[in-house]
Amino acid sequence: MTIEFRQDYSYCLLVPTSMGVRITPVNGQPVYSSNTFIMQATSAESNVASVSSFLGLPVKVLTRFVKGSPIARFIKDNLAGRHIDYEAKEVDQGGPWGYRHQFNIADSGYGSRGPRVHNDRAGEVGRTLNVNDFDLDRILGKEGVQIVHLSGLIAALSPETGTFCLELARAARKHGTRISFDLNHRASFWKGREAELHDIFAEIASISDILVGNEEDFQLCLGIEGPEAGGTDLSNKIESFKVMINKARKAFGNAAVFATTLRQVVSTNCHLWGAIMSEGSNWHVVEPREITVLDRIGGGDGFVGGMLYGILRGWEPEKWVQFGWATGALATTLLTDYAQPADEDQVWSIWQDNARVRR
Repeated sequence: MTIEFRQDYSYCLLVPTSMGVRITPVNGQPVYSSNTFIMQATSAESNVASVSSFLGLPVKVLTRFVKGSPIARFIKDNLAGRHIDYEAKEVDQGGPWGYRHQFNIADSGYGSRGPRVHNDRAGEVGRTLNVNDFDLDRILGKEGVQIVHLSGLIAALSPETGTFCLELARAARKHGTRISFDLNHRASFWKGREAELHDIFAEIASISDILVGNEEDFQLCLGIEGPEAGGTDLSNKIESFKVMINKARKAFGNAAVFATTLRQVVSTNCHLWGAIMSEGSNWHVVEPREITVLDRIGGGDGFVGGMLYGILRGWEPEKWVQFGWATGALATTLLTDYAQPADEDQVWSIWQDNARVRR
């Protein structure tokens, strides 16, 4: 099958996001025993967009910045380096105890020691994202967008961002823009807000064209009953995902594509990595293969970014999941948590398990 897009567009991909920074110790060391760190600009949603932006497609993020903040300047420069346009409202900091950009403090782990991530999101300016910040009729109507990609992390970040994502999805639907929704359930975000968020997620899912998530995401976000994931047996995970998606397809019939990644951790630096995608009535499965991991964070976002790139390019559906698998694997070889493909050939070489030197 093919997914039809509007042909009058300025951007292939539009993503709302809350930008922040990640600080990571060098050489895979724990945070508590390190005194040298790498800092990078990050967000799950911009990570998804990076695959398309590095491969030459026009991409834009919608966000908020703290006015006059050196961290905001750092993020803006990073987005420019990733070839990503941005549109954002500048918010006054409000003093030393006011708004700021989130900090993600994470070590990559090494060998038998797993990664540990600490999120410091107090005062996060992205939680104030508001639909009134943006002229959606201009962005989606006059400028034009092929796919709006939404993440459950942003939809659940605050009541304001939930409303923003819902209104953005409704506007996308009105203007004939396709909608991709990665459910991304986070228990700490949902605590005490289950009914409110279920309604928001269910409406977004009902008008989405592409839904991404694992069994837990579909059950906890959308109330789709199904089997529990089959422990560490990836073959059980594949079958349980198929059962889940067959039920989700009946409840959310607008979606043409459902997808998830498959991961089994052998050690911090060795994973079995696979993926499964349903396109119409067809199933496309990438059986788990061993990959070497420098830093696992961002692999799932890399998968979604690669899959969306294949869809935007109009490839055959089998290639969507293959390219996504490979861009996810690529992301895990980099110190950034977003994939930076040099070109399509590099990604297809990863898919073909060809690590030979290219001169």
